[in-house]
Amino acid sequence: MVESYTRWVIRWKYLIVLASLLLVFAAASGGRYLGFSNDYRMFFGEDNPQLLAFEKMQATFNKNDNILFVITPESGKVFTRETLTVIKELTHEAWQTPFSTRVDSITNHQHTTAEEDDLVVDDLVVDPESLSDRDLLRIQSIAINEPMLVHRLISPDSKFAGVNVTVQLPGKALDEVPKTVAFARELKQKILDKYPGIEIRLVGMAVMNNAFPEASKDDVVNLYPLALGFIVLTLFVLLRGFSGTIATFIMIIMSIMTAMGLAGWSGIMLSPPVMSAPIMILTMAIADAVHLLVTMRHELAIGLDKNKAIIESMRINFRPIFVTSLTTVFGFLSLNFSDAPPFHDLGNIAAMGVAAAFIFSITFLPAIVSILPATGKHEVAGKQMMTRFGEFVIAKQKPLLIGNTLVIVGLAAFVPMNELNDQFVNYFDESIEFRRDSDYAAENLTGVYYIDYALVAEESGGISDPTFLSNVAKFSQYLRSQPEVIHVQTITDTFKRLNKNMHGDDPAWQRLPDERNLAAQYLLLYEMSLPYGLDLNNQIDVDKSATKIAVTIKTMTSNEVIAFDDAAIQWLKENTSGIDVYTGSPTIMFAHLGKRNINSMLTGTTVALILISAVLIIFLGSLKYGFISLLPNLTPALAAFGLWGLTVGQVGIGLSIVTGMTLGIVVDDTVHFLSKYLRARREKGLSAEDAVRYAFNNVGLALLVTSVVLIAGFMIMAQSHFYLNSSMGLLTSIVIALALIIDLTFLPPLLMRYAGKTKGEKL
Repeated sequence: MVESYTRWVIRWKYLIVLASLLLVFAAASGGRYLGFSNDYRMFFGEDNPQLLAFEKMQATFNKNDNILFVITPESGKVFTRETLTVIKELTHEAWQTPFSTRVDSITNHQHTTAEEDDLVVDDLVVDPESLSDRDLLRIQSIAINEPMLVHRLISPDSKFAGVNVTVQLPGKALDEVPKTVAFARELKQKILDKYPGIEIRLVGMAVMNNAFPEASKDDVVNLYPLALGFIVLTLFVLLRGFSGTIATFIMIIMSIMTAMGLAGWSGIMLSPPVMSAPIMILTMAIADAVHLLVTMRHELAIGLDKNKAIIESMRINFRPIFVTSLTTVFGFLSLNFSDAPPFHDLGNIAAMGVAAAFIFSITFLPAIVSILPATGKHEVAGKQMMTRFGEFVIAKQKPLLIGNTLVIVGLAAFVPMNELNDQFVNYFDESIEFRRDSDYAAENLTGVYYIDYALVAEESGGISDPTFLSNVAKFSQYLRSQPEVIHVQTITDTFKRLNKNMHGDDPAWQRLPDERNLAAQYLLLYEMSLPYGLDLNNQIDVDKSATKIAVTIKTMTSNEVIAFDDAAIQWLKENTSGIDVYTGSPTIMFAHLGKRNINSMLTGTTVALILISAVLIIFLGSLKYGFISLLPNLTPALAAFGLWGLTVGQVGIGLSIVTGMTLGIVVDDTVHFLSKYLRARREKGLSAEDAVRYAFNNVGLALLVTSVVLIAGFMIMAQSHFYLNSSMGLLTSIVIALALIIDLTFLPPLLMRYAGKTKGEKL
C-alpha cells in the first residue's frame, strides 16, 4: 500500500509540489493576523483565582500599572535646587504620558500643615529654584521621615528619587503599551539632554509588559538565523550533497510557515514562549526528513535507482514516521493542560508544525527529491562508526544494563532537591534593559515586587471607625516589622498626620483619631483639598468601606512569597476581628502560577503518557514490547530532573512543561529503533543480537543525527534572553541527550535480556 502510494507521488510529483506550495501560501496568509501580546496577564487563564482577586482589587481601588522613573543625580544629592528642578519638571511632563491617571513624586507630594484652625495642603516643593539651604534641609527632613515617601519615592540616604506614573490601559489596542513606554523613553531622553548631570532608569509593570515583545523580537533576530544555519550545515555534512539539503530546508520552512499562519488564522497572540515554536518545529521537522533521506542514500549505495530507493525508504519509514509524529503531537498537545495560556499556544503551534512536517515529508519531500538530481552513491557519513558502536553494546550488554539502571536510579534520587522558584523580574536576563534597571531600582530605591491587601469593614464608611483603623494600624505595623518588607503604604499614616495637623502640628497628637465622626471629618477635609489626580481612590473604595495596604517587598522566591502572604493573612485573622481580607498583585499571581502549573501538567503528562503508550502498543503489535518501550521513554525526564536538582535546583513555570513536551519527542528514537529491531525479528527471522545489529546498522546513525539536531536546536533556544525559554531549552536538551544515551545503551540490552530469550518466541 505504501509502495503504491509512493509510486503515485512520484508519478504526479510536479502537481504535488505545486499543490504543497499553494497549501503553504494559503495557510501562511494567516500570518498577517499575528500580533505580539504585551500584557503579563497573558500568563493567567480567565478562571485563575489569583487573577480574579487582582482584577477585583483593581476594580475597587483603580488600576495601578505603572512606569517608575528612577533618578540618580551625579552629585549624589537629591535635595539640591538643580535636582529638585529636574524632578519637578519631569513630574509635570509625565502627566502627558498616554493613559496616565496619576503622577507621584517628592515634589508634588501633598504635604499638610496647620495654620490656626485651617488645614493647608500643598506640594512639598513648589518652586525649587527659590529654595534656601535651610528650606532644602527642611524639605529633606520631611521627605525622609514621611512613611508614604521613603523607600518608595526617595531613598533614606537621599541619593535616589523616583517619579511614579500610574497608567490605566484600556486594553483595546495592541499598541497601548508600546506607545506608553515609547513616550516615557522620549521623555527620559528629553530630560537627559536638558539636564546631563543625572541618570534616569525606567521600571514598572508597563515597562515589563513592553519587555516581553522586545525579548521575543531579539530572539527572532539572533536565534532563528543561528538555528537555520546549523541545520543546513548538519544536513549538508550528513547527506553529502545539495539536493537533500535543499529539499529538507524547503520542507522545514514550509512547516514553520504553515504552523505560524494557522496560528494567525486561529487568533493566537505571539508571546515569548510562542516565539520558541519555530525553532521547535525546525528541529522536529528535520527528524522525518533525515530518516527518509538516510535510508534512501543507503538504498542508492547498494545499487537501486533513485525512484526505487525513494519507494523503499517510504516503505521502511512511513509507519515509524507516522507514529513518532503522532506521539510528538500528543506530547505538545498536553501543554493545553498548562495553567498558563501562552503554553497552550506554544503546544498547539508546535503540534500543527509537527503535523505539517509529517504531511510534507510524505508528499512534498519524496516528490521534490524525485525531481532533483540524486548525487553520489555513497553511504551517509558515519555509518561504520555506528556499526562498531552496535557491536560494543552487544558485547557489553550486561554491564550496560546494570550501569544504566544504577545511574538512572541514582539521578532520580536527586529529583526532590528541586525547589519551586519563579521570580518574574528574572524572566529576563541581564542583557535586557528592564532587568538591569529593575535590579538597580531594587538595590537603591524601592522593590519591584509588591502585594496589595484589601481590608474590608462591615459597613459603608467603616474605614473611619476607630476600631477598624486600630486594626489596620496594627496590621501595618506587623508588616513593617517583617524583614522582607521595604515599604508599606497605609491610610492610617494619613489619619495620624491629619490628627497631628488639626492639633496645631503637635507631635503628641501623631496618633489615630479617637472618634469616628472626627476621623470622617478629617478625611473629608483632606480629600476636598487634594488636586485632581492625587486623590485617595488608590487607597480607599468609593463607599469608604475598604482600604488597601500596598506592601513593597524584597525579591523573593515563589515559596517565600506564598509563605509571607499566608503568614500575614494568618496574623490578621488571629489578631483582629470584624475584617475581611483578600490579596492581589502580579507578585502573588506569578508566585502561585508555578505550583498550579506543575499540578495541571501532571494531569496533562499522564494523559499524554496513556495516549502515547496506547499508540506504541498498537504500532508494535505487542503488550510486551509496548511496556518495554516505556522504560526508555519515561526515564530520560526523571534522570534529567535529578541532574537538574543536583546542579541547579530551581524549577519554574518554564520547566513544568518539559516532561509532557519531551515525552512525545523522546519516543521518536525508541519507535525507530524498535521498528527496525522488530522488522529484523519478524521479517528476517534474526536472533535478538542480530536484530540489534540490524537496528544499529539501519537506523543508529539517523537516531544520532536527529538527536544531535534536536539537542542543538533546543540549546540554541537556551541562548534566549527570556528565562522561561532558555531554561526550558536547556533542560529539554538534557532530556533528549539522556534519551539518546538510554536508547542506544539501555534499550538494546533490555531487548536482548527480556524480549529475545528464545528463538521460537512469538513476536
